[in-house]
Amino acid sequence: MKFYSTNKTVPSVSLMEAVIKGLASDNGLFMPERIEEFHPQFFKGIHRMSFQEISFEVANKFFGEDIPEQVLDEIVFDSLNFDCPIIRISDQIYSLELFHGPTLAFKDVGARFMARILAHFLKGISKEVNVLVATSGDTGSAVANGFLNIPGIKVYVLYPRGLVSNIQEKQFTTLGNNITALEVDGTFDDCQRLVKSAFLDQELNDDMVLTSANSINVARFLPQAFYYFNAYARLHETELNSDFVFSVPSGNFGNLTAGLFAKFLGLPVKRFIAANNENDVVYNYLKTGKYEPRPSVATIANAMDVGDPSNFVRILDLYNHSHRDICTDMVGYRYSDDEIRETMKQVYTEKKYMLDPHGAVGYRALKADLKPGEVGVFLETAHPAKFTETVEEVLGKGTVILPEKLSAFLKSEKLSFGISADFADFKDYLLNN
Repeated sequence: MKFYSTNKTVPSVSLMEAVIKGLASDNGLFMPERIEEFHPQFFKGIHRMSFQEISFEVANKFFGEDIPEQVLDEIVFDSLNFDCPIIRISDQIYSLELFHGPTLAFKDVGARFMARILAHFLKGISKEVNVLVATSGDTGSAVANGFLNIPGIKVYVLYPRGLVSNIQEKQFTTLGNNITALEVDGTFDDCQRLVKSAFLDQELNDDMVLTSANSINVARFLPQAFYYFNAYARLHETELNSDFVFSVPSGNFGNLTAGLFAKFLGLPVKRFIAANNENDVVYNYLKTGKYEPRPSVATIANAMDVGDPSNFVRILDLYNHSHRDICTDMVGYRYSDDEIRETMKQVYTEKKYMLDPHGAVGYRALKADLKPGEVGVFLETAHPAKFTETVEEVLGKGTVILPEKLSAFLKSEKLSFGISADFADFKDYLLNN
């Protein structure tokens, strides 16, 4: 399959080129040239399939023409050696827990999948590949751990100083080996700008093979469609006659975009809810039809602190820039830090369920939007222990039990290098290290 740029000013490329390049040379994001729907019969038997079996069928729609079936099967089953359970919260509301991977965040699936896809393609390339990734929290840890010790790949994680949680930071700054953490004196948007600027710099690209493991990379964001199919499968029998609604905590919008792809593949979803914190440029677009990016602001749901979501251009492209059509499939909500805290406390008190700040945004938006006859699923994207300070500030000291996977990271020494938000500083570091 060929992949085209959302800016449509350069020729389409192969999957291998799209994965290795990450970003198109005209600064657009790659999109598959076609999306082929599943036959309706597929959904009638989907509840008899495992998460891994379903994911293989979805992956085959996008990657099957370019990767041998046996190899793709191995990649899927190796990437998804854990489950994503769905938990009933009330009669209409379910939590899809996406935090049971190695770093306890939903991005583990996409990061591990991409690492193995890239390793497959690198067998035909002799030059080392440098993966650049900007993170506002969980992306960095998922990518760093997913790519750790993979031959022929070096990873540079850029993160904003003081704007990620201590546990998140330790998950990608303590690994060493082929992982380098760069602590940027700026915001997540600055980190993302540095990465995009690197892809467009001719001198860097002449000297190094660069790619990205942010959700701008097709091999990172498309696997996130697996979650939605799995949730539908698990609820298929008990909620068969209901309309399905998904509420997605949204920052860079890769996860929600993957959900929309799932709908285009034929998944019976009535609508998606873009659940935002105070970084609400897409919420405002849905209300006004005007997309006006602005600098991000810091919130307690820090992984969603994005002022110019990269994947929004994919949503526009998917719907031919029709505001009306986008609003048919997607609605938006926005919540303040105080409202997020209020939701976390209420759900813990009434339902005995512990939300992380991002899941709380998804839950609150779902509860506000759900209508009679509908079943809602909100995505709980990270384990509450990754935000222990925030969660215990709301729920009380001692309420969070730290999983062994996380406590092991906290015992390790931080290894990171500080750089400014100036591209020249970043470029100099890459060329000389």
